[in-house]
Amino acid sequence: MSLKCGIVGLPNVGKSTLFNCLSSAKAQAANFPFCTIEPNVGVITVPDERLTKLAELVHPGRIVPATCEIVDIAGLVKGASKGEGLGNKFLGNIRETDAIIHVLRCFDDDNVVREGGAAVDPVADKEIIDTELQLKDLETIESQIAKVQKTAAAGSKDAKILLNVLLSYKEVLDKGENARNVQFESKEEQKMAHDLFLLTAKPVLYVCNVDEASAKDGNEYSKKIEKIAAAEGAEAMVIAAKTEEDIASLETYEDKMLFLEELGLEESGVNRLIKKAYSLLNLETFITAGEMEVKAWTYRKGWKAPKCAGVIHTDFEKGFIRAEVIKYDDYIKYGSEAAVREAGKMGVEGKDYIVQDGDIMHFRFNV
Repeated sequence: MSLKCGIVGLPNVGKSTLFNCLSSAKAQAANFPFCTIEPNVGVITVPDERLTKLAELVHPGRIVPATCEIVDIAGLVKGASKGEGLGNKFLGNIRETDAIIHVLRCFDDDNVVREGGAAVDPVADKEIIDTELQLKDLETIESQIAKVQKTAAAGSKDAKILLNVLLSYKEVLDKGENARNVQFESKEEQKMAHDLFLLTAKPVLYVCNVDEASAKDGNEYSKKIEKIAAAEGAEAMVIAAKTEEDIASLETYEDKMLFLEELGLEESGVNRLIKKAYSLLNLETFITAGEMEVKAWTYRKGWKAPKCAGVIHTDFEKGFIRAEVIKYDDYIKYGSEAAVREAGKMGVEGKDYIVQDGDIMHFRFNV
C-alpha cells in the first residue's frame, strides 16, 4: 500500500513550486492562475535513514524505500464547487486521494498577485477552500439522501445505517464544518462513511508557505494557521517553498546541508513534509533486509504480523506460520542477522504480534 496526497490551494500560493521540490516531475510554475492545467502526478520516496544504515551492513543489490504519490491540482477559486474556474474537474482529482496537503500563502511579495488583488490573508484563503470542499460534500450527501430514504423506509437495515451516516454528515456540513469532525463507532458505519469519499473527511496537512527569513520559526501569518489547525486537531507546518527549490537545485549533499545549516534547519522542509504526510494516515514501515535488497514496506499502525505479511504477497498472509523479528537498534548494534541470532535477540512472533515501526521482518509461511 502507498499514500496518495493531493496538493490544493488558491492560485499563486506556491503549490506547483512545492510540487517541483517534491517530485522529479516538473510542474510549470508561473505567476498566473491555472498554470497547472492537468493534474501533475509524482511518485516520491519517503526519507528513511534506517535503510541506508542497514545497507552499509547488508550490502544489498539495491535499496527500495517506501513511496508517496503526490498530485498537484490546479488552483481552486471561490465558486469551484459550482464549476467556477476549473473547479469540478479538479475536485474530482482530490476525491481520489487519501489525504490533502493544503498550501497557504504566508509571505508578502508585491510581484505575486493574490486573487482579487487583496492583502495577504491565509485565514481567509483557508476558509474559501474549506467552503468550496464543504459545499461539494454537501451536494454529494444530499443527492445520496434522496436515494437512500426510500430504501430505508422500505425496511432495509443497510439503508437505515447509511441514512444515519448521511444525516450525521449533513448536520455538520450545514454548520460550515468539515466532515472529518464526525466520528462513527460501528464498523458498518465507518465502512459506509469511507466509501462516500467525502473531500472534507480526508486528513489534512496545512502547509504554510513562508519567505526564507521565516523558514525556521514561521511568522505572524503561519502562527494564525497553526493555532486554527490545533483547534481542529489537524496538522500544520512551515515551509519556504522557493528556498526549498534553491536547495533542491544544489548538486551535492554537502552543499545542501550547508545551506540548511545557514537557515538553522537540521532537515529540509521537503523531507519533513513527506514524513508528516506519510504519518498523517498512521502509516509506518517494516523492513526486509537481504543480499538482494533492503526494502521498506508500508502498513497501517496497529496491524498484526499476518496482515503485514500480506503486504508482500497474499500467500504470505494466507499461509502465515510465524514472523522472525529483529529490532532495528539490535541489528545496528550486532551488525548482522547471524550475530543477532547468536545474541538471542531475534524474536519469533505469532499471529497476534503487532508490528512496530522499523521492525526487520522475515515471514515463514506455507501454502
